[in-house]
Amino acid sequence: MAEIVGAYFTSHVPAIGGAIHKGLQQEPYWKPFFDGFHKVHEWLAQVKPDVAIVFNNDHGLNFFLDKMPTFAVGAAAEYHNADEGWGLPLYKPFAGHTELSWHIINSLVEDEFDITTCQKMLVDHALSIPFELAWPDVEAWPVKIVPFAINTVQHPLPSAKRCLALGQAVNKALQSWTGDERIVIIGTGGLSHQLDGERAGFINRDYDTFCMDNLSVDPAALTTDSIHEMVRKAGTQGVEVLNWIAARGALGQAPVQEIHRNYHIPISNTAAATMLMEPA
Repeated sequence: MAEIVGAYFTSHVPAIGGAIHKGLQQEPYWKPFFDGFHKVHEWLAQVKPDVAIVFNNDHGLNFFLDKMPTFAVGAAAEYHNADEGWGLPLYKPFAGHTELSWHIINSLVEDEFDITTCQKMLVDHALSIPFELAWPDVEAWPVKIVPFAINTVQHPLPSAKRCLALGQAVNKALQSWTGDERIVIIGTGGLSHQLDGERAGFINRDYDTFCMDNLSVDPAALTTDSIHEMVRKAGTQGVEVLNWIAARGALGQAPVQEIHRNYHIPISNTAAATMLMEPA
């Protein structure tokens, strides 16, 4: 059986990619954020995962408002980054774990999740930037991926409770996988932020702290709010915390422990956070 070594959660703001590209990691504006990744690098070098299950959200490369699946799962042999108009470099391609993808897909359908299966899928900054942060300066990514895209854009959005259940169903699928891979779970996005409208620039430190404090020990506490209440508390783009909730579900219901967190505001009008968890 495969081993889930733990989970890595982080923000995926496009400006982070710009800072990496321009070498600004030690600038005062960026240093508190990038300094939070020393522990991430040490941990990943220690646990040595070879597969990543990644929960993120698409920003228009694959899906737009006229066609927006609630949950989409990649089943491709390779995933390429594409230009989104942010002025960022194109990132290295990602190798897919197609056999594991199909195993998870079949298990999810058996568990009555109506998912969209993507045998071709582009990846945007929501996946690429967290990888650049976790494995800087590598010639090739050290893990294969199974990517999930959760709708955080076009209402109606999936509830936090449903996203937690999705992650738990993924964990169930991993428990029945007969391979011996070492698997890391990754959740990207958030935390609180709103990029437009009357509340542009909105950040809610109290809500972010609540999410980080409960994610490891009581993830169900993050599922009691409706989507509209989450938008009120976290901002219109802050609902990307759904990706974190799904990723936490994929760790399973056995106890886990938080081993690292970093929180810095603001980065491009966003509360940028990073966390690590592993089985207790």
